[in-house]
Amino acid sequence: MAGFCDHKRDRHVVIIGNGIAGITCARHLRKKDHHARITIISGETPYFFSRTALMYVYMGHMRFEHIKPYEDWFWKKNRFDLVHEWVEKVDFEKKSIVLGNRELAYDILVLATGSKPRMFDYPGMDLKGVQGLYSFQDLQRMEKNTENIQKAVVVGGGLIGIELAEMLKTRKIAVTMLVRENNYWDNVLPEEEARLINRHIREHHVDLRLGVELRSVEADKEGKISAVTTSSGEEIACQFAGIAIGVKPNIDLFRESPLDTGEGILTDACFRTNVENVFAIGDCVEFRDIPGADRKKIEQVWYTARMHGETLAYNLTADKPVKYSPGVWFNSAKFFDIEYQTYGFIPPVHVKGQRSFYWEHREGRMCFRMLYDDRSKAILGINSLGMRWRHAFFDKAIREGWHIDKVMQGLEQANFNPEFFEPYYMEIIEAYNQQYGTAIKTRKRSFLSRLFN
Repeated sequence: MAGFCDHKRDRHVVIIGNGIAGITCARHLRKKDHHARITIISGETPYFFSRTALMYVYMGHMRFEHIKPYEDWFWKKNRFDLVHEWVEKVDFEKKSIVLGNRELAYDILVLATGSKPRMFDYPGMDLKGVQGLYSFQDLQRMEKNTENIQKAVVVGGGLIGIELAEMLKTRKIAVTMLVRENNYWDNVLPEEEARLINRHIREHHVDLRLGVELRSVEADKEGKISAVTTSSGEEIACQFAGIAIGVKPNIDLFRESPLDTGEGILTDACFRTNVENVFAIGDCVEFRDIPGADRKKIEQVWYTARMHGETLAYNLTADKPVKYSPGVWFNSAKFFDIEYQTYGFIPPVHVKGQRSFYWEHREGRMCFRMLYDDRSKAILGINSLGMRWRHAFFDKAIREGWHIDKVMQGLEQANFNPEFFEPYYMEIIEAYNQQYGTAIKTRKRSFLSRLFN
């Protein structure tokens, strides 16, 4: 593993990629180093934008300029050199980057190339109207590919799949969703949560097909998609197919290079690659060692990419580098109208030595699961659908291994739903009391008491 770089004055730091990881690194590096020349290269867009908000541009809720967190003058003010070009090659031996007809030398290189849609080799996947959704260019293609169409198929049951379905429904396009698992996202969600989302998807008039796989994409006479054929042999007519079977690190540029790669760019916990003065952060990273309990070697989540960027910026300016330490896992998403929060790791199937308390609202649109150790009764994780909770509460409870009774006693403080929402935490505690024979008291606090206590 290459050693850490020196901190010489006026060094040239080049960052390939202007997503949340690369931009966070640039911002924090500038705060700590006023002399470095910082260049950010991106062929996708000239300026950083919020990738998770792309769907709202398509849906008409926002314009593209609304999803740029910083004004265009911000970059010049902070002396960032922005290069809007695609990188053709990185010459690690010469320490230079090939951009069209010119080369750009670097002292330190940060690779933040993100992800790209995972595409399987089904027949017809190269037809017009078949695509994934990740980049700004994907959004542009989707605008063209869905213009004046009537029917679409979404292949895959993850977060991008349900976003695609919601986007298409806002255009009054009929959507069929093919999910090869028995329930939506049941490789992540336990069965009860997955079934709740099944119902919610269908309530939004999406034709959800479970246990069904794509076999091929059919073409019309003009070479455009006309239908998809499923694993059962059924042919479903459509003019668009959104492929949402996951993403993978965008590292094709480095496959035939001195850089060590697996599925992603291999780094240590300080984001060092095997090449001296070359680092990698964000979705493109594959850690050589898992960075913490219940973590994975590849993290493709917005907030972890931000943490990558901030940690590397510190290391590039500190006398002694620190290891990336992400803490308790959490994630959040939205399934049409239902918000999802998870803290810690909730396995989709039962694990020996663990138990869970599960509550579901009588209307079937919200639920709460608390996973705990069967012997110590220490909390291990939380799943929540349809409610909002305070992140700091569950983060602390899991880190400190609170007893599940203590968690329930504090659930009132964890509640983050607005005052005019029903106090669902009261029903959760009552259900817990009935199931576990406890007598934890519940009370509905006023807005002012919650504000000042």
